[in-house]
Amino acid sequence: MRKASRIATIMSTATRIAMRIPTITPNTEGAAHRVSRLRASFGSYGGHTRVDAKYHDAPIKIAKSFPLGGPLAVIVMDVSPGLLEGDRYEMDWTIGENAHVYITNQSYTKVHPSGELGSELLQRYALAPGAVAESMPEPVMLYKDASLLMETEVELAPSALWMGAEVLCPGRTLRGELFHYRLYRNRMRVRLGGELIFAQNQRIDPSRQMLGAPGCFGDLTHTGTLYAFSDAIGAGQMETIRGALDAWPVREGQRWTAGVSLTHKHGLAVLAAGTSAWVLEELLGEARRALREAVPGLAPLTFRK
Repeated sequence: MRKASRIATIMSTATRIAMRIPTITPNTEGAAHRVSRLRASFGSYGGHTRVDAKYHDAPIKIAKSFPLGGPLAVIVMDVSPGLLEGDRYEMDWTIGENAHVYITNQSYTKVHPSGELGSELLQRYALAPGAVAESMPEPVMLYKDASLLMETEVELAPSALWMGAEVLCPGRTLRGELFHYRLYRNRMRVRLGGELIFAQNQRIDPSRQMLGAPGCFGDLTHTGTLYAFSDAIGAGQMETIRGALDAWPVREGQRWTAGVSLTHKHGLAVLAAGTSAWVLEELLGEARRALREAVPGLAPLTFRK
């Protein structure tokens, strides 16, 4: 206990020094959740990113880090079967000046059936000048009767870059689950230099929404998003990604659609829908590759698990 307390103190001090982490206010049922926390900070030393400090509560932790010739990849491990009712995971990521971190996880985020309390996954990112963070997790799988709130806060300093991707599955389709989950909510807020530049509040409630209607999902079942925010993002990056998506080859037996647009300020969004997760993962991977080529000073990065 004494060692854990000392590590927590060191981590808290490092976080305050690097950058203030924004606060997410939990919902009114927050006190009833079982909270698991993961906190990590990173710094750049001689052009190579390293872990400065880390702390975790079971069942989540950083399984291992992988140097990538400058950037650092980290894999988050969840040793539980997935998110159960009442679980809330809180992850804080502090990326120091000129550090570059690629964050992923071992496997699908599996969300189990729950009652009114549901499950929550909250993430906060604080990026210093010149920092880069890439959040590229495996797809999210909501089982029948599952309920999930995902909330993301991003605080960017000038010249920092944050990228985040997500693929959402409609359920275990081979078991006949197709939008049989109870509720999915996704909230995101992004600030650059303290200014709010992006906010979204997505809600999918299959029992109340006609998801198969034209103008909604239609005959498509899986969705994917890729967001990127930086004061270096503009029309040039959007057009580069659009060209890459237009040239992306057809996958036999797969239906998909995708588009890219600029956000209100200093950002872009790639939105896609299809009939399988792997197609959207490949599609968003191509969009990310094109974006990297279009952002000055962002070197190619390949990480295979």
